[in-house]
Amino acid sequence: MYRKELFVFKDERPVPAIIRNYKTDDFPGLIKIQEESFPPPFPSELWWNTEQLSNHVKLFPEGALCMEVNGEIVASMTGLMVNFDPSHPEHSWEEITDNGYITNHNPNGNTLYVVDIGVRPAYRKYGLGKWLMQSMYEVVVHLGLERLLGGGRMPGFHKVAHELTAHDYIDEVMKGNLKDPVITFLLRCGRTPVQLVANYLEDEESHNYGVLMEWKNPYFTSFKGDE
Repeated sequence: MYRKELFVFKDERPVPAIIRNYKTDDFPGLIKIQEESFPPPFPSELWWNTEQLSNHVKLFPEGALCMEVNGEIVASMTGLMVNFDPSHPEHSWEEITDNGYITNHNPNGNTLYVVDIGVRPAYRKYGLGKWLMQSMYEVVVHLGLERLLGGGRMPGFHKVAHELTAHDYIDEVMKGNLKDPVITFLLRCGRTPVQLVANYLEDEESHNYGVLMEWKNPYFTSFKGDE
């Protein structure tokens, strides 16, 4: 199981933190993270429920991470393993995560797929999201998987959708002419775009688009036994 002790910084002040696998006792705190991280117009029915969380810790506990700051759970990240074919990348969040229930988790998959990441708003200047992402990269390396993959929301798109297509918006973000709260964050975490996907997730701000973004395991080789 995973456990990392570290210090995060708030206003240049080091604060003790822990990243670990979440468990049943953490469910109320995890649901609170969801409520605060994804307020309306994000659909409340997409927040975690106890059945989904139970599946996370039962089916793939290695991909169920949370972060404590001063003993309080303030961030979480969840994944599952899938067999991803880069030649057929298009899918929806509902399809690939079984609506967040991850009953389609494949222990023999080649990819760790990010189901969700959330940080309580009061803690978003601590750099917690980047630490969680780094920790999930470590899970990818530990399990010998090919990549980490996930679909990023693009919540800034609705502000310019009247003048830019979704493709143009991502191009402008990639050029640095625009910043998107999610896509720019993922770029800063080392993720790279794979493909823009329409009807990825019910999300008014993103006009239902998502951007598949990956991190390739630098230690991975498809030739087992190679040095």
